[in-house]
Amino acid sequence: MLRRAGAGRKKVSATASVAGRTRALLLLFVFLPAVALNVAPASTQERTRPRRAAGPTASTSTNTNAPQKGEAATGAQPRKSEGAAPAQTGGAGAQNVEAVDEDEVVKINASEVLLPVTVRDASGQLVSDLSRKDFRVFEDGREQPLSDLSLRQAPVDVALLIDSSSSVAESFEDFRRAVGEFSGRLAADDRFSLVKFDDRVELLLDWSKSRLQLRRALGRLTTGVFTRFNDALILSAREQFRKDARRHALVVLSDGIDSGRGAATSETALRALLESQVAVYVISNTQIARARKQAELDNLLAGADSTVRFNSLRIGDLREGLRVLDVSERNLEQLTGATGGRLYRPQNFDALERVYGEIADELRQQYALYYTPTNPARDGSFRRVSVEVSGRPFQVSTRVGYYAPRR
Repeated sequence: MLRRAGAGRKKVSATASVAGRTRALLLLFVFLPAVALNVAPASTQERTRPRRAAGPTASTSTNTNAPQKGEAATGAQPRKSEGAAPAQTGGAGAQNVEAVDEDEVVKINASEVLLPVTVRDASGQLVSDLSRKDFRVFEDGREQPLSDLSLRQAPVDVALLIDSSSSVAESFEDFRRAVGEFSGRLAADDRFSLVKFDDRVELLLDWSKSRLQLRRALGRLTTGVFTRFNDALILSAREQFRKDARRHALVVLSDGIDSGRGAATSETALRALLESQVAVYVISNTQIARARKQAELDNLLAGADSTVRFNSLRIGDLREGLRVLDVSERNLEQLTGATGGRLYRPQNFDALERVYGEIADELRQQYALYYTPTNPARDGSFRRVSVEVSGRPFQVSTRVGYYAPRR
C-alpha cells in the first residue's frame, strides 16, 4: 500500500512522551520517597500493517486483448483501500477476462460511461473544434448513442509518478523544473498528487491544487536502488483514483524496467489501470540510456581482438542492457496505448519541460464523451470500446475498454 512520506513521526513523538513521563516518575521517587505510588508501567505499541496491494492486466492499443487477473505486493503505508483483498493470478487470453472477483472490478455508473478521447490530425497536432455529431462510439462492436451533454468538460486528477531509483537520480533537478511548469498549465479545477518509487512506493503529496505544496514535496525526493515499477502502477491506480466524475491520468517518469522485487507484473498493472480508468503518459529515458550503452559498446568493439576478449563480460552486459531497453519500450507502448495515453522518448532531459507541457495541453484539450451502454447486463465483463471521427483521417486515442458493474 502507498506509504505516506513522513510516516513514523507520530510514533517518535509518542516515544518521546513516554520518556518524559518516565523521567517525571523518577523525580517523584527521589523527592517523595514516603509516598506510595500505584502507577502502571508506561508502554508503547508499534502498529504495523501488511504492505500489500492488488491489481490487474495487459493489452496494447485500441485493438488489444482485454487484461488478465493478477496480484501485487508493495512496501508502503496505506492511504486508501486498507485491507483490500489481493487479486488472483490467472492465465493469458481474452477468454479469461470475465472471470473477475466482484471486489476487483471498478464500479462504473450503470447509466453512463465517461470516455476521455484525444484527437490529433495527420501532423500530430491536437484537434479541439469537434462537436458531438463528429464522434461515433462503439462498445463490443455495437454503436452507442451519445447524449447532447457528451462533450461537457470534466476536471482531471493527475498523479505524478517518479522513478527515484539510481538510474534517473541525476535528472531530478530537470524534473522539478518541468513539473512546476506542468502544474501551472493545468485547469483551475484539476488536481495533482506526487508518488515516488524505488525500493518502495511512497506518497509525497496527496491530492492538491497548490503549486507551493508540490514544490515542497518535490524537495523531498530522495533516491533508492531498485525499481518497483509495476507495484507503483498498481498502487497508484488502486489507491489514488476512485470512481467519480473526474478524468484520471498518470504521468510517469521512468525507463519502465521493473527490478522484479515486487509481486506485480506488467499484465496485472495494466489491468489495475483499466479498472480504475486511468490514462497513462510515460516520459521514458530509454533513448538516453540506449545512447549511453551503445556508445560504450561501440568503443569496446572497436578495440583490438585481445581487448574485446578481455572485456567480453562487459560487452555481454551492454548487449543484454540494450535488449532489456527494447523490451521495456515495447511494454510501455502497450501500456500507454491501451489506457489512451502516450509514450514520450526524449533524446535528453533538457526537453522535459516541453514534454510535460505537451501532456498538459493534451489534458486540457481532451474530449470527455459520455454515453449510456446499450448492453444492460451487470455481469462484470470487460467491454471493448473504440471511437471514430466520421469522415476525417484523424488519429483517435482512448482506452481499450472498461469493466461493467456486477449485481
